[in-house]
Amino acid sequence: MDFKRTLLMLGAFVLALARTAVAKQPDPPNVLLIYVDDVGYGEFGCQGNPQIPTPNIDSIAANGIRFTQGYVTDSLCSPSRAGLMLGRVQTRVGHETNPPWGQHWKEYGLPLTERTMADRMKTAGYATGMVGKWHLGFKPEYWPTKRGFDEYYGNLENSRSYTTPVILDSRDDNPQPRKVEEEGYYSTFAYGARARDFIDRHREQPWFLYLAFYNQHGPIEEAPPGYAEEFPEISDPKRRIFAGMMEALDEEVGRTLDHLRALGLEENTLIFLISDNGGPTYSNTSVNDPLRGTKITHFEGGLRVPYLMQWKGHIPAGKVYRKPVSTLDVQPTALAAAGVSIDPDWKLEGVDLVPYVTGRNDGVPHETLCWRRGSFRTIRHGDWKLIFRKGHPARLFNLKQDLEEKHNLAKQYPERVDQLRRRWEAWNRHNHEPLWLSGKYE
Repeated sequence: MDFKRTLLMLGAFVLALARTAVAKQPDPPNVLLIYVDDVGYGEFGCQGNPQIPTPNIDSIAANGIRFTQGYVTDSLCSPSRAGLMLGRVQTRVGHETNPPWGQHWKEYGLPLTERTMADRMKTAGYATGMVGKWHLGFKPEYWPTKRGFDEYYGNLENSRSYTTPVILDSRDDNPQPRKVEEEGYYSTFAYGARARDFIDRHREQPWFLYLAFYNQHGPIEEAPPGYAEEFPEISDPKRRIFAGMMEALDEEVGRTLDHLRALGLEENTLIFLISDNGGPTYSNTSVNDPLRGTKITHFEGGLRVPYLMQWKGHIPAGKVYRKPVSTLDVQPTALAAAGVSIDPDWKLEGVDLVPYVTGRNDGVPHETLCWRRGSFRTIRHGDWKLIFRKGHPARLFNLKQDLEEKHNLAKQYPERVDQLRRRWEAWNRHNHEPLWLSGKYE
């Protein structure tokens, strides 16, 4: 009898241990992907620019990782976003540039044959939402809600206005793009509020939220009332408006982070904040210092961007990571955090960043990165970078010695030029012909 009782007690103890182990299994983390628009490498306090305080954005770097060599898949809005959502370089599927201007531009978008990051997060059991700028197709079949997102609120294209944008709200009874005509509307605040509403409604389940603010894209005419006036020390009127818009952006990032903390979700949320390309200094004043070039170009100032990542308790806080990473890495990192096994057939081209930033992998995430848009052909391999275009002399730089790309070494190292060109051509053989060309940015 005592023996039976002992067995029963032992069985109960083992069962209790098993239940405790199950109960302690961590919940899959939420994923918050903040993509800002046309913000140059030289903006944000954490990037070394004290002119416009960004304490909330800086807090992501303080609580996580700041990448000094974070690259996008192109230096232009739509292809950059395509690469982000695909987890593959967008030229693999022919999404090479912005949809062309003119009456036919609405016919184009991210190829419908392709699956997105949202598709895969949704399959993994996540609630998926998007707020903000899409720029991957205007027709209904291209809408975010047809590309893996459960819901969407934002501008499908470049809205050209913060106060009267054309907005699509998937929660409307009959969702259609409509021009906002509400007094006091400002898209930055509306996007932040809608993002927090999504988080509220899905707090009891894992969620993926892609929050694509329109800031700091032009027109640089519409800071919220009173915001530009807080920067009287800035003499350039356009830069002063830019500063007011940046303050509004930082406030909304802060409100969203505060909301996560209030709900007890911050520690279980993987957060990225990245710019879609370098700053177009010529149009919005955004600086890319100390880098050469701007948005559209394939100099570092076009391709290297502010890139921040936070996941409390899983990655170090306040670390600066100095090896090349890419927006191609966002999807593999999020999927790995969610416990998803990556199928080789997906042909994702990024890596899970967590082993690299924690020191478990001391290798280089990307020894080689390549780009193509129109006549631009660019490769970075190790410290060497080659830019070559038809009808133009090749430009070869050693980024370790010449970050500002001032000294063209092509004539000194012709064999290096040939080697890099051949490496780029091997990469390019796996790309698709452009589905369209835009004369404006070709």
